[in-house]
Amino acid sequence: MILDGTKSATQTSMDTVLDILANKYRRRLLFALLEHNPQEDDDIQIPSDIHIENEDLKGLKTEMVHVHLPKLEKASFIMWDREVHEVREGSQFEEIRPLLQLMRDNPDKLPEGLL
Repeated sequence: MILDGTKSATQTSMDTVLDILANKYRRRLLFALLEHNPQEDDDIQIPSDIHIENEDLKGLKTEMVHVHLPKLEKASFIMWDREVHEVREGSQFEEIRPLLQLMRDNPDKLPEGLL
């Protein structure tokens, strides 16, 4: 991750990282990949403080497939095998790993609900 505004072909910009982490469902998926790689894309990581009705869950799954997973894949944070419904760490996952670990390991220093 580059903080000085320069970017090579293999480094992710801070703007991209913050954009990716701006959504709680993308954050949850990335945190899940820290613990277990690969993940099934129909095993959506839903924050425990959010109550989702069954009809909303269907919409969330649609949003994951059409918005969140493609966005994570485009940033190369995940590799998504649509045929077997599997998500694994992408080629740029190591760029975001230190930030994810820092967030995961220091929840008491973050605003409530961020994780």
